[in-house]
Amino acid sequence: MSEKLESSNLVLLVEDNPDDIIITKRALNMGPIRSRLCVVGDGEEAVHFIRKEGAFAGVPSPSLVLLDLKMPKVDGFEVLTEIKQSENLKKIPIIVLTTSERDVDRAYELGCNSYIVKPNSFEEFRDTLEKILQYWLRVSMTPGTEIMGV
Repeated sequence: MSEKLESSNLVLLVEDNPDDIIITKRALNMGPIRSRLCVVGDGEEAVHFIRKEGAFAGVPSPSLVLLDLKMPKVDGFEVLTEIKQSENLKKIPIIVLTTSERDVDRAYELGCNSYIVKPNSFEEFRDTLEKILQYWLRVSMTPGTEIMGV
């Protein structure tokens, strides 16, 4: 990581699908809430990022994690387990963004803060992402942050 990242409104996207990454970046750029997006392509990188290990040493903690479940190396369920079992990391909000409705119970059992099925159209996805950011970065107070106002 060559550039210094700001910790406020840092969103970590854990996604292995290049098309979904592009769509998410585009949707974030169109929205009214400014956030810094970092992307990792698998669950192993996600755990290293959040723990600030290796290439991710010195990065700030994300304000929010958008997590895909089906990924290579370490899947989203393993990422949830790793993060939510750690006293130092478990307070980071993790939003599961997926195409499947069938894993909702397991994701909540492992500690996700919200489970959202990706909408089919770009407009609906953009609106959903805007609502996620509005709630988690502006409305909801999480440990270590200050409320920004609505």
